[in-house]
Amino acid sequence: MLAEIITIGDEILIGQIVDTNSAWMAQRLNEIGVRVKQISSVSDDREHILKAFAEATGRADIILITGGLGPTKDDITKKTLAEYFGVELVESEVALNNVLEIFKRYNRPLLDTNRQQALVPANCEVINNNNGTAPGMWFNHNGKVYMSMPGVPFEMMYMMDEQVLPKIKATFKLSTIIHNTILTVGEGESYLAERIADIENELPPYIKLAYLPKLGQVRLRISGYSDGDETLLQQQVDAFTNRIAERVSNVVAAREDIPLEKAILNMMTERGLTLSTAESCTGGFLSSLLTQHAGSSKVFLGGAVSYSNQLKQSILGVNAATIQQFGAVSEETVIEMANGALKNFASDYAIAVTGIAGPDGGTPDKPVGTVWIAVVTASKQLVKKFTFRGKRQQNIERSAISALGMLNTLLNDKVI
Repeated sequence: MLAEIITIGDEILIGQIVDTNSAWMAQRLNEIGVRVKQISSVSDDREHILKAFAEATGRADIILITGGLGPTKDDITKKTLAEYFGVELVESEVALNNVLEIFKRYNRPLLDTNRQQALVPANCEVINNNNGTAPGMWFNHNGKVYMSMPGVPFEMMYMMDEQVLPKIKATFKLSTIIHNTILTVGEGESYLAERIADIENELPPYIKLAYLPKLGQVRLRISGYSDGDETLLQQQVDAFTNRIAERVSNVVAAREDIPLEKAILNMMTERGLTLSTAESCTGGFLSSLLTQHAGSSKVFLGGAVSYSNQLKQSILGVNAATIQQFGAVSEETVIEMANGALKNFASDYAIAVTGIAGPDGGTPDKPVGTVWIAVVTASKQLVKKFTFRGKRQQNIERSAISALGMLNTLLNDKVI
């Protein structure tokens, strides 16, 4: 079963807003066995929208549409849908009652413009919007399903979860789609591919392996597709996943699709371990990654953002002579930073990062992108020098991910 997603609105095409709706819908559709064939964003233009509908009809069984359902003149999705199906707009009692109830609840007068929210193409089935005034509209036309929803994300999400997805499952016989994910860190996709080439060659046509790289990480997604026995498919996908994970075990951070920092937090929480940080060139980015997750306080005790040499000395106990002799960006300094954090914050593990993020500050010996990272415990340490090439933010992000990758290595005793 194939679907296409169409988002409507000039604000998307000029970059005023980011289209998060499509990614969210695609994920939800995939979970119920519907594969997304294409995602398109079109302007608030009648001809453009009509062409998008016609093209989608030739590619997909289910066409999901968001946006253009507001009460203002630039919202033309309903009128265009009525034209596409060759029907009139009619007033829906269900939609009108919903609008009346919302305005009554907030004690506001109902304008004629708002009443027009209840107008829908005559051939649609109204899907009530429990979180706004714009109704959803379900069309079953010539064996294809079209579903038009509001572009406001939370309105669309509730409508999808509560009404649209159950209706799709009741309308179609859907295939089984199973995804397993292995999160790896510290090794590029080409090296991973070479290491598991023989396993990949054994995959049957209905099981596929995808490499999803992202700044120092690669997610390996093993996907199985079947119209038959779901239990058997799950067993087969699990078997290949286990073989791949075992083969590349030295770089595996998680066996689920979660962010790297969350995988680290989960691992350390299970083991009752704590962590602190000492950041220079990353400016707190590493700490921010960790603390964005609920429950991070069980692991992350705190850290220091010590940009200046003086703070490296006063907060972390770095020896002034070390900085003077080797520089702030050096193996010697980063080790002292990490050990200072370990001691002063009384954590089980500590990470330190110091480097030159750019765009200036580099020298022939230490060009922009030079970064030293140390991860230490009371009994062991891992120290590495990196030379990243990119813009400032990329260097900061790569530094943080590399630090987490090194922590993953130390946590799993993969250091010889």
